Amino acid sequence: MAGLFEPAAAVPGGAAVALDEIEISILRSLTVQLLELIGPGPDAAGEEQDPLAALMADGPTEPPSDPALARLFPDGYGGPGAERDEETAAAAAEFRRYTENDLRARKREDGLAVVRALDALAPGGDGGAVLTLVPGQSRQWLGTLNDLRLAIGARLELSTDEDSEELYALPDTDPRKPMAMAYLWLGALQESLVQTLMS
Repeated sequence: MAGLFEPAAAVPGGAAVALDEIEISILRSLTVQLLELIGPGPDAAGEEQDPLAALMADGPTEPPSDPALARLFPDGYGGPGAERDEETAAAAAEFRRYTENDLRARKREDGLAVVRALDALAPGGDGGAVLTLVPGQSRQWLGTLNDLRLAIGARLELSTDEDSEELYALPDTDPRKPMAMAYLWLGALQESLVQTLMS
């Protein structure tokens, strides 16, 4: 197992990946940053929330101004910069109002599951560990890996597949190089997890 997901022999439908101490640290750090970007949930103060009230709570009606958040929570009608008439803009605002809070909650839940899985790893003598995911965890990991790539892609100002190809040619002196390497590595992890789940 060379740092990419493979079928987990002991878990039917599961996936496993060998991670070294640095990879664990990077994955955890990026996921915590993603959780900070998404923001705390409505019950962050530790108060008990009425489930019915939470279901009826209105979300935002405007897209986020942060480009990374705008990638994570896109408009339901039309893409970024698309010209929209008043009716389409109103429909997009209404859609966001009723869906964004739930989407944020799911992304937070997935990210927390990733952090908990990484925290539960018991590194061996070489500082590495094998992470084994059951099918439900794999879905959460896929979601978080995708969200991490979307957020980093926005920070790198990537908009097409051709843009991401240019990342391979960045010189070591380019300040974007560490972020680009993380983006490419997360893509390889995500692709290997998808292939593992489809096999």
